[in-house]
Order: sequence, then structure tokens, then C-alpha cells
Amino acid sequence: MLRIGLTGGIGAGKSEVSRQLAAHGAVIVDSDVIAREVVAPGTPGLAAVAAEFGPDVLLPDGALDRPALGRVVFADPARLAELNAIVHPLVRARSAELESAAGPDAVVVHDVPLLAENGLAPLYDLVVVIDVPDAERLRRLVELRGMAEDEARSRMAAQASREDRLAVADLVLDNSGDLEQLTARVDALWRELERRRA
Repeated sequence: MLRIGLTGGIGAGKSEVSRQLAAHGAVIVDSDVIAREVVAPGTPGLAAVAAEFGPDVLLPDGALDRPALGRVVFADPARLAELNAIVHPLVRARSAELESAAGPDAVVVHDVPLLAENGLAPLYDLVVVIDVPDAERLRRLVELRGMAEDEARSRMAAQASREDRLAVADLVLDNSGDLEQLTARVDALWRELERRRA
């Protein structure tokens, strides 16, 4: 098994790269998807969040009210740490389950947005960083995702710098071009991953 940590700043194109790697046969373990799963209605994770943060973080149907929880935790680093203490172990356990089910010859790609920020590079055989200049990421967030420029800049500023991400990279995937260029680069990346797995 070859364990890859895949990361990149917001607007870098992680979702598209993950989709293309999956089409090549990679097993994708998406931390954002798992983080939503572990606090879905009826889960022990949601019960623990509700016990810690109270009923105001739940919607009338019992689902997590993400904006309400966000207002609490993003205004208070101590409360954010408490939330992470609940959610991160659940995400790690579920990620490990998915990885162990992948099989010994698999290329397992862990899509981890905050890999550099959380010092997670040592957990993987290789770290692949999707690299896009900050100005292009900002353009994509504003033009393609419809974000206000100040919100986009704020989200970018809350993440590791481009230099910090590149510092943990074993391989860098340039996604500053169009989809056709990206597809060719992902194809080349896959060949390299298969070579290293062998």
C-alpha cells in the first residue's frame, strides 16, 4: 500500500484532482466528507457535540447547525479545540477503517485540507501538494465560487501559506492552467505513484 497525503489551499482544485485519481483506481479518503459523516444525525459524534455545545447547535430536525456551531468555535480558540478533540479522533478512526479495507496493493489518497497546518506530513509515505499561485486561487474563489473577495482573502489567510505547503511536499502538482493541462499532469502523477508503489 502506498499512502498519499494530498493537500492544497482553498481554490487549488483538490476535489478535481481526487476525482481524477479515483478514476485511475486510487482509494480516496476525504477528511471533509468523513468529518461530516461522523456528526451526522444519530451518530455518537453528534451526541458528543450536542452534549458539549448545547441544543443551540442543532437544527429542529436534530441535524448539526453548522453555521451556529461555527459562530461559537471560530470566535473562541478554546471552544474550537474542544470541538476538534471530539471530531478529530472520530475522523482518524474512520480514515483508518477505510484505509485498511483498501487492500495491500492500493494507492490510498488522503485528501487533507489542513495537512500542513496540523503537521500531518509524517503520517504519509508521500505528500502531494496541489500548487496554484495565490492570485489565481483568489480569482477562482471570487469568479467560480461566487465568494466576496474579502471572504475569499480571509479564508486563504486562515490556511497555511503557499510556502509552508510547498515545504512539506514530496511531489508538487501545478494546477495553474486549464482542465486539459491538469488532466495531463494527474496522468503523469498517477504513473509516478504506480512506479513508487511497485
